[in-house]
Amino acid sequence: MRNLFIACVLFLGSIPLRAQDDLMAMLEKEDAKQTNYTLATFKASRLINGQTVETIAKQHLNFWISHRFGAINSGFIDNFLGLDEARIRLGLEYAITDRLLVGAGRSTIEKTYDSYVKYKVIRQSNKMPVTVTAYGSIASNTMKTGYTMESGTVMRFNNNLQRQTFMGQLLIARKFSDKLSVQLMPTLFHNNLAENIYMENTQAAMGFGGRYKLSNRLSVSAEYYYNLIEKEEYEEAAGQKHPYHNSLAIGFDIETGGHVFQLHVTNSRGMIEKHFIGQTIGTWQNGDLFYGFNMARTFSFEPKIKK
Repeated sequence: MRNLFIACVLFLGSIPLRAQDDLMAMLEKEDAKQTNYTLATFKASRLINGQTVETIAKQHLNFWISHRFGAINSGFIDNFLGLDEARIRLGLEYAITDRLLVGAGRSTIEKTYDSYVKYKVIRQSNKMPVTVTAYGSIASNTMKTGYTMESGTVMRFNNNLQRQTFMGQLLIARKFSDKLSVQLMPTLFHNNLAENIYMENTQAAMGFGGRYKLSNRLSVSAEYYYNLIEKEEYEEAAGQKHPYHNSLAIGFDIETGGHVFQLHVTNSRGMIEKHFIGQTIGTWQNGDLFYGFNMARTFSFEPKIKK
């Protein structure tokens, strides 16, 4: 009798445990059915020079200030390690939806105006391994015809169409953990007027980038763009070395409330794809490095909810 009583107690005591296990299994199945999207793959819509997969919240506006000093190897007495000169880009971008934004800016390099559209096509989740964002831009050079480029080429325009550059890009990123995010950036751009007869109007490049989160407010980031051009063919035809190099940038992101502050070093002075992918003169090997910063301030235009 005593053994029967103990068996009954053990059986009844196991019922709540089995019920709890069954309930947890049901909840796990329900969670698996729901789509849980990955958030904050990167801190900002820009990585360093280039874009990230991130957009901004609907009815929000980003004001970007990008600044590049002169070359560090330009001398201390003559140029104060580059601090005596600067290139600047001012830009605005506005989110029409949480996944669609439009933007425009103006760079002092070649007095260039640019406009762009960016749409987050696919979002990383428990059902999708990556985020994919489509990005396209138009840039217009407004320099007077006959100016001399940094490469030494004299550019002459016969009409305004020749001043245009069109660029398309896919941004493919994965957030592997709370700390590490990696991104690929296959890129295609077309100059309506090539720099010389030996250069192709349409060029392709592959970008690689990523960031590693050091703390809640500090990250280290890097990006590299490899130009898919036949330099040997150019040099054989033109009888001179190809003037441009691949772009490499390394920096830090600092988040302070409504601001994102990015400090970096790069061999590119340009701040739009036409310039930093297609027209990078400097190399890290020769010490042709430029330090600078990007700063973004976000403003909200969402209507306030009345209590």
